[in-house]
Amino acid sequence: MVVALYLLDRPLEGGVWVACDCKARAGLGKRFGSPARALRHEVPLDAPFTGRSLRYNWSIMAYKLTVNGRPATVDADADTPLLWVLRDIMHLFGTKYGCGIGSCGACTVHVNGEAIRSCQMTIADTAGKKVVTIEGLSPDGKHPLQVAWQEVDVPQCGYCQAGQILSAAALLAKKPRPTDADIDDALSGNLCRCGTHMSIRKAVHRAASMTPLPVIKPTAKTTAKPTTKPKTGGKK
Repeated sequence: MVVALYLLDRPLEGGVWVACDCKARAGLGKRFGSPARALRHEVPLDAPFTGRSLRYNWSIMAYKLTVNGRPATVDADADTPLLWVLRDIMHLFGTKYGCGIGSCGACTVHVNGEAIRSCQMTIADTAGKKVVTIEGLSPDGKHPLQVAWQEVDVPQCGYCQAGQILSAAALLAKKPRPTDADIDDALSGNLCRCGTHMSIRKAVHRAASMTPLPVIKPTAKTTAKPTTKPKTGGKK
C-alpha cells in the first residue's frame, strides 16, 4: 500500500497533516465532502509519521481509561482490541501478542482487578475502567511474584511470562494461600511452550509465602437472652 501525506483542505489551527492511502484519498471528497470531515486522526506537522494507514471511520473517538494508575485518553476505533491500544498507542510493550483469539494468555492484563485477555476486549468496553499491565504491577519491580520469578529462575524464552505473572497476581489477590489445584486452575489458560509450568507453580507458592495473610477481625459474640414464658393471670 502506498502511503502519502496530504494537507487538509480545511486545516485546523496551525495547519494539520493527515496520513491516508491513495485509494482512500480518491473517495474522500465524494463520500464526506472533505478530508477534514472524513479522517478523524490528525497529527501535528512536526510529528513523526508512523507508517500506519489511517481509516476514515466514524467510530473513531476518544476513550478515557486509567492505565497503571494514570488517567489516559486514546483515540481509536471502537472495536480496536485493548492489546493494540496498549502496544501501538501507549507503547506498553510488556503485554504480548500470542494467538489473537484469547487461547494462549500472553496478552493477559488486569481490568478492574480481573485477569482478562486484552486481545478479546475492545477499547469501547474498557472505557472508564482501570487497567494494570506488567509495567504497573509494582513501581520498582519488587512485587512478590516478580521477586519469586527471579529467585526460582522461571523464564526460559520469557515471552509468556508477563501474562503468567498477571494471572497469578489475580489469583493471589483472591486466595493468598492457594493450593496446587488453585494455581493449576487459575493459570490453565496461560500456555508456556517452554514447559515452565512446574517452576511457575513453585514461584507462585514462594510469592504467597512472602505475602502476609489478611487479618480477619473477630466478630463480636452475641449472647442470646433466655426466653421467658409470659405470665398468665387468673385461676385455673
